[in-house]
Amino acid sequence: GSSWNKCDFETNLCKALPEFNLQPGWIRRNGQSGIGPPYSDHNGNESAYFLSLSSEMQSSSAALRTKVFLPTDEEHLCQIRFHYWVSQMSGTFMVGLQKHSEDTVTNIWQVSGELRNQWNVNTITINSTEKYEVVFLGMVETQRQGENVAIDDITFSEGC
Repeated sequence: GSSWNKCDFETNLCKALPEFNLQPGWIRRNGQSGIGPPYSDHNGNESAYFLSLSSEMQSSSAALRTKVFLPTDEEHLCQIRFHYWVSQMSGTFMVGLQKHSEDTVTNIWQVSGELRNQWNVNTITINSTEKYEVVFLGMVETQRQGENVAIDDITFSEGC
């Protein structure tokens, strides 16, 4: 709904994604950048922006961290909706949860090697009794032509 905090990457990052949490490896671009697929955002707009893995490294992974969210409660679970693109050969996209008291990131959702090169959408629900961050992790094993992982339009519910 309209109450969701939305990151569409048209200008820069949103409140939920501080600039310093955009680690090297992600670039903000559009489909006309000449880098390869995807050639448009999830709405089919060639000039609209999204995040994708930089193609400068032979193999790469890049994390995108949210700010620290407060614990969820039964009435307000945190729902995060996002559009993602994973190339068919070696792309992997993961979403992880890092709780305040833990050093490690717990993988809560992942997809790899999608057969169709197209945008997909997913919603994850987070329930945490302590403060937490959400980590989006994109990986490609090789930088063959067209191998990529991208993310667009991340929306956070009021419970986040």
